[in-house]
Amino acid sequence: KKRNVPGPVVCLTVVTALVSLWSLRLRRRDAGTERRVCVLVLGDIGRSPRMQYHALSLSKHGYNVTFVGFLDTKPHQDVLQEERIRIVSIAEVKGVGVGPKLVTYVTKVIIQCLQLLYVLLRMELQSHLLLQNPPGLPGIAVAWLVCVLRGSRFIIDWHNYGFTIMALSHGQRHPVVRVAKWYEHVFGPLATHNLCVTNAMKDDLQENWGIKATTLYDRPPSIFRETPLKLQHELFMRLANTYPQFQHRGCEEVEVEKTIFSVRDLTDNSVTLRAERPALLLSSTSWTEDEDFSILLKALQGTTVSVCVCAGKGPQKEHYRKLIDSLHLEHVKICTPWLEAEDYPVLLGSADLGVCLHKSSSGLDLPMKVVDMFGCCLPVCAIHFNCLHELVKHEENGLIFRDSQELAQQLKSLLSEFPSSEGRLGLFRRNLRTSRGQRWDDNWDQNVLPLITAP
Repeated sequence: KKRNVPGPVVCLTVVTALVSLWSLRLRRRDAGTERRVCVLVLGDIGRSPRMQYHALSLSKHGYNVTFVGFLDTKPHQDVLQEERIRIVSIAEVKGVGVGPKLVTYVTKVIIQCLQLLYVLLRMELQSHLLLQNPPGLPGIAVAWLVCVLRGSRFIIDWHNYGFTIMALSHGQRHPVVRVAKWYEHVFGPLATHNLCVTNAMKDDLQENWGIKATTLYDRPPSIFRETPLKLQHELFMRLANTYPQFQHRGCEEVEVEKTIFSVRDLTDNSVTLRAERPALLLSSTSWTEDEDFSILLKALQGTTVSVCVCAGKGPQKEHYRKLIDSLHLEHVKICTPWLEAEDYPVLLGSADLGVCLHKSSSGLDLPMKVVDMFGCCLPVCAIHFNCLHELVKHEENGLIFRDSQELAQQLKSLLSEFPSSEGRLGLFRRNLRTSRGQRWDDNWDQNVLPLITAP
């Protein structure tokens, strides 16, 4: 007697066959698969320097990099010009604009999941997918799923914890913060390999998350160095066209070209720094809630003659610009430019003192801006938090402060003998020159390359 096969069994068999065929297609390898890596950041590529450095290091070792992220700010020229790096721009998702905030957030996450799946499943098979966290919601889960479907190895680079950043604006007990913390705890351990930015974070990941991570300290690439006088003057002249804080006030002289900091003799093109110049203070920022700029503004009120450049852009910039405009500082001029990627290291290498107001939301990450400043041998005053000592050595390469009053005293002390190089400011700069650590390339080759090349 002929037996009828039940319809559901037939359907299940067909679906299984289709899924298997699709999976085989997703996992179809070719000669170039092992030399392809996807670098993913759910943020602005141009404002993600560490991920740009990852992409450049991979390309230098012969890997073809697909760099996925938002393209709001122009990445560094080296990234744009590198033939082995292909940027795939994705749009920032806003979510539904009506109804409760929770609905907006949920719809944003769903749409972003679909967007990432569409982008990641359509690209050529990659040997590795390297994801920046934070932001990791929904990136970690989607990236893990794609790696499972495609047989790729998944690496998370832990810059911080996303839920601690969310807690700054919502509070620790907010439902969204609790969900974000649960999410990172569940999906974080699923990565094949993990990188992190400090030993303190490495210990925390091991003890509280069960994650074994490799510490990859941020190191400055070779573009961060002390700037030659000629390049300093050229940058000051360009900035003076837009920002009056850089302009020389006084009678014009035919054979010289002046900014408030520098002079170029047009007869022989020689450049010198003006003996009566103000000190150039620099504080780079993303204008976010983990940096309280009122601390610096209060401290500057008692400072000697200086120009303070607060470079960057972000959500709180307009708030602080209005606050700056309301101040009537007698000896200090404040400038808030957005610098092109090529100009930023030149300005750092031209400054006299850096100020860092970054307070880690987790107490476990380090400010990359200080790493870049040290690459330029620029001494730093940095606000205290738990693991800052892994980077800033008090009274050796800079000073650590806790409030605006302490910062004001430090600025007054460091700048009292300016522009003489005999004081503590000069000592810190000399210490930085003699204690240069590894640059990014050597550090990356030592800590990340073995993970990428491992079978």
